Amino acid sequence: MSLYEILGTLETGFVFGLVALGAYLTFRILDFPDLTVEGSFPLGAAVCAALIVTLGWNPWLATAAGGVAGFAAGWATAYLNVRFRILHILAGILLAISLYSINLRIMSGPNKPLLGVETVFDAFGGFGVPTYIVSPIFLGAVTLVVLALVNLFLHTGWGMAMRAAGANPAMAEANGINVGRMKLYGVGLANAMTALAGALFAQIFGAADAYMGIGVIIVGLASVIVGTSLLSSRTILQATLACIVGAVLYRFAVALALNADFLGLRASDVQLVTAVLVALALIAQYSGSGFKRFFKGADKK
Repeated sequence: MSLYEILGTLETGFVFGLVALGAYLTFRILDFPDLTVEGSFPLGAAVCAALIVTLGWNPWLATAAGGVAGFAAGWATAYLNVRFRILHILAGILLAISLYSINLRIMSGPNKPLLGVETVFDAFGGFGVPTYIVSPIFLGAVTLVVLALVNLFLHTGWGMAMRAAGANPAMAEANGINVGRMKLYGVGLANAMTALAGALFAQIFGAADAYMGIGVIIVGLASVIVGTSLLSSRTILQATLACIVGAVLYRFAVALALNADFLGLRASDVQLVTAVLVALALIAQYSGSGFKRFFKGADKK
């Protein structure tokens, strides 16, 4: 891989690190399987692109607006589950399907080019450093800031209540915690991070597309699984940091697989590579836990 490819892969890895943090919050903290991200990722991109191109908004405000739109999408999913008792997976699917049509309306078509307009990355153009070097540094900084904010939040009273609601809803209710409210804000926050990632992703590649959310949930889960399998995740900080590391390693694994000439893979095979990598990560995780149980049983004997 060339330096340009390495920096590009690192850049994409940091973006999907935000998706991984959202997946960690819903799947691990709240125990809420959320499929809304398939729609909230392109939603953030669509809102950001439409505000910049059509309305001439400042790109920083447009990016923030994309995150707010993602929060609304996640909140709606949790509301369907909490208020109307719709199964969480089904609620996420319903929102993801509806967001596809909403994104088409927002962009007035299947995509919205961002060529020739100012983006958040143009703010660093005056330093004389090439964009392909500045972008991964900037995205790494954004990801670390979000990581710090998530960790601070999860150690506040609200964050502890959210963790309790996911770990043991019955006990949390008995202690006066509104579990439904925790789901509303937790799923909303997770999708806000995913939509923020979508807004940044669109500005990196110069366009927002209604189909760019396909497979995002798998990428997020793969990042969480890979990261927490390779690194210690005993504390919240370790677990969230592992998610980001997992996202970067996952993107490098995909890039290396696609660049391995002896495999004969093409760029169109990225979804196949994703599925295989996730399957291997799950098999390795299961095998590791199986070996641990085996050796524990041997020690007892």
